[in-house]
Amino acid sequence: MSDPGELRPNEQAVELGPASDATLRFIGTIRTPWRDRRDCPRQGRLDGPECQLVLDPVWHDGLKGLEDYDTIEVLYWLDKSRRDLVRQNPKSDGQTFGTFALRSPVRPNPIGTSIVKLVGIEEGTLIVRGLDCLDGTPLVDIKPDRCAFSPKAPPKTGDNQIP
Repeated sequence: MSDPGELRPNEQAVELGPASDATLRFIGTIRTPWRDRRDCPRQGRLDGPECQLVLDPVWHDGLKGLEDYDTIEVLYWLDKSRRDLVRQNPKSDGQTFGTFALRSPVRPNPIGTSIVKLVGIEEGTLIVRGLDCLDGTPLVDIKPDRCAFSPKAPPKTGDNQIP
């Protein structure tokens, strides 16, 4: 759904004022084989094509230690997505779901996230597999996969509490 005015059967949009409550600092650009949303996969696969996370040079030193992880989490800004739907009809069959019950790129804050396989790091560019976004997508953040991450800081009082 690229046309901001286009709605599928039973979808619902809301009137929104301009967003002005946060500022993101993009750290680079994502390079993928997909230039059109119709060609882009719905979910990335770890055996998918190699893609690149091209970091701005100022962030290159921030990659130190990331090579220790097989998988990483990538957050990105889905800049081509509309932001006003509260109910969506993903199959175009009239059945709708709430936006927050879907992994659709159409959301109030179009932040995409993928767990990807880290293939390598070459001069500030990460080679990964498992993305599902368009070529040129702005890169928001990179984190070690939370399942593989061990905290580097000392434990805090609340870390081991069981509710």
